[in-house]
Amino acid sequence: MINIALIGSTGSIGTQVLNVVDRYPNKFKIVSMAAGSSAALFEEQVNKYKPEIACLCDSEKALLIKNLPKETSFYYGNNSALHAVTEKADIVFVAVSGFAGLDVVKAAIELKKNVALANKETLVAGGEIIMALAKKNGVKIIPVDSEHSAIWQCLDFDAKKEFKKLIITASGGAFRNLTKEQLKFVTAEDALKHPNWLMGKKITIDCATMMNKGFEVIEAMWLFDTPYNKIDVLIHPQSIVHSMVEFDDGGVLAQMGVPSMEIPIQLALTYPNRLDTKLEPLNLVGKSLEFKEVDKDFYPCFALTEQAIKLGANYPCALSGADEMAVELFLNGKISYLDIAKGISYALEKTEKLGVTFESLHYTDKEARRLVLEYFNRR
Repeated sequence: MINIALIGSTGSIGTQVLNVVDRYPNKFKIVSMAAGSSAALFEEQVNKYKPEIACLCDSEKALLIKNLPKETSFYYGNNSALHAVTEKADIVFVAVSGFAGLDVVKAAIELKKNVALANKETLVAGGEIIMALAKKNGVKIIPVDSEHSAIWQCLDFDAKKEFKKLIITASGGAFRNLTKEQLKFVTAEDALKHPNWLMGKKITIDCATMMNKGFEVIEAMWLFDTPYNKIDVLIHPQSIVHSMVEFDDGGVLAQMGVPSMEIPIQLALTYPNRLDTKLEPLNLVGKSLEFKEVDKDFYPCFALTEQAIKLGANYPCALSGADEMAVELFLNGKISYLDIAKGISYALEKTEKLGVTFESLHYTDKEARRLVLEYFNRR
């Protein structure tokens, strides 16, 4: 029996982790769980899985929770999720979105718990210190993103295996068939209609802007200890090839599958074993696979990730924080789609270069959000 601490249980990834537990109840048990603000769903989950520890980060929403199992200890408030990182867990599954994942991953590593990581921002913002801390404590960081899981599979589950190049694929997002002129009029509702994947709101917007793919490049640099010049990104509208690895002999291995997060989520918990996910099998008959280069003029957010990578230090952290703020404003109808890149660009331009520590990352994240608000308030 594998005991799981699930951080981010009510989101898209978290609910699919629970699908795995439901599929194989004799193999997995939820010993602790944490969520953000979805009180009703969280209460339902806690009563179903009866974890020893349950945490809700939104203090006001926590007041709505009335009935929990007697054996469950309940915590709430901004840092309550850290209580869910418990000694009882064999693995900490980090499915929370945004910079909030950093402290949870740090706590898990310090407890010497392996981490199934579905939170890009942790390595985007703090990859340098997180990977060093993981190495020091003998902790595995298991990739859950479909692209990084695909690379990991092509490397035989060995992140240290030699390769020539990583090729990360991207769907191109909801607006891939529009013109740049048409982008002036798109809405958040339009952006959330991803053609291939069903995901949370924030990541779906990031897919439309390709910021998500830029984050994945940074994440891959840390997960597979590779420089930026050994990573390519190709737009692949069918979302069948999830990523590829090229080797020195010219051979290229690709991991393919239907566009579902169930496969990488379950594999993070079962590898090296592969168990039935109950998904429809991939059928390639009659299908064509297309690949094309990224148009950085059409996807300026992707270009901004390149800028942050070249600047290094705390700039990727600033990129992450600025993106969270800009996407939140877009989702709330405060700014236009094209404004997202403008706000992030301003924040990067104004960011002060700092050495990478947990303290400086927290400062940088907060300051980047402030700078985005400053940009839009000045207009």
